[in-house]
Amino acid sequence: MTTKLDKPLKREVQIGDKAYTLTIDATGLKLVEKGHRKGIEVEWTEIANRDGGGSDG
Repeated sequence: MTTKLDKPLKREVQIGDKAYTLTIDATGLKLVEKGHRKGIEVEWTEIANRDGGGSDG
């Protein structure tokens, strides 16, 4: 059984010497350096439509 993503899930991640906040929600994910407002946003459709479309091979 899986759990629906009905509210944002936030986690802190350390990349090198910098701390980031990773937010995962129903539209996609966002990675922002701690203390900043702007970051990288990727929608699930962008990920699903990458080369191979998620299929094996």
